[in-house]
Amino acid sequence: MKKIIFFHLLNDYSGSPKVLSQVIAAILKKGINVELFCGGGKNGFLSSVPCVQRQYFYRRFNSKYITLLSYSLSQFILFFKLLSYRKSSTVFYVNTMLPFGAALAGKILQIKVFYHIHETSVHPKLLKLFLRWMVDRCSSKNIFVSHFLAEEEYFPKIKSRVIYNSISQNMVRIAANHIYKIKPSNKICILMICSLKSYKGINELISIANLLVYNKAITFQLILGASDAQVARFFSDTKLPDNLVITSQCDDVIPFYKKASVLLNLSKPKEWVETFGLTILEALSFGIPCIVPPVGGPVELVSNDKEGYLIDSGRVKEISTKLEFLQKNPDTCFRLSKAAKIKSLSFSVNNFESNVLAEFNDL
Repeated sequence: MKKIIFFHLLNDYSGSPKVLSQVIAAILKKGINVELFCGGGKNGFLSSVPCVQRQYFYRRFNSKYITLLSYSLSQFILFFKLLSYRKSSTVFYVNTMLPFGAALAGKILQIKVFYHIHETSVHPKLLKLFLRWMVDRCSSKNIFVSHFLAEEEYFPKIKSRVIYNSISQNMVRIAANHIYKIKPSNKICILMICSLKSYKGINELISIANLLVYNKAITFQLILGASDAQVARFFSDTKLPDNLVITSQCDDVIPFYKKASVLLNLSKPKEWVETFGLTILEALSFGIPCIVPPVGGPVELVSNDKEGYLIDSGRVKEISTKLEFLQKNPDTCFRLSKAAKIKSLSFSVNNFESNVLAEFNDL
């Protein structure tokens, strides 16, 4: 195997490009030649990956129909760009189901195609059916980020493997030295990190903050993977509570984990099912208790009343009551924190890298 060519659609600060950057880092350690094709996004976790990077057209627009057209065009462009890669010793590594142009080119050129599948909530439904059809026809092997996802997106004819995500070695080192603390006055900070999408539960977070605005010991920090202009536009008609601070486009979340007392993941399962939850694992490594949805990948990270709580994001009153309970009961917070630290050790970066490399041993 002379080269692995990686494909991703949009470079940003979300989970899938972060995981891909870790995969590439593991491959580079073995001295394997690497290229990366990325469709859009100048700033993100893939920006500093030390390999040959090639851009192809892709842009997001306010209109979902124009964005879908842009996406379709991007994949046709990518497909034709790749027709010159007639090398049997090359592997195409498609990150998420979206870069189908690369998979189709690999199939036609008789190049092995690996899919690293992160998602199950793809809309519209017709697009999801088409992308599954492409995986079924083109993939040689599928890697899933959780057992939930492997069962949800099962492909009976394709070899598959579950490889849990991990956090970076740098974050592991910093988190190992972090001591979970609550201020003597029992002041706690509630952290949520997500993309700027309503299905991530942003409006639910605002509702929870409003319910607890009278409690000056509880503050909220929201980190969004979006620009200042995008954030301003999203909240233009929303009155934000005084106990909520919003930070946009942050490439270093470690300082926020150090200050956080509880992490929230409020994804709305009817619209978006979390298939893993990298921010959940990051929080666990810092010993931060988590409140997460009771479905999907998060249940493989958090057990109810052990590392945190499993509560549907629609139950905002129950979540606000639980947060106030934790604020008033630091002993419970410390018990959850200890279990969170222990659980995070099961998802080591060494395991992740060795599992990734094992997939290429036969090649």
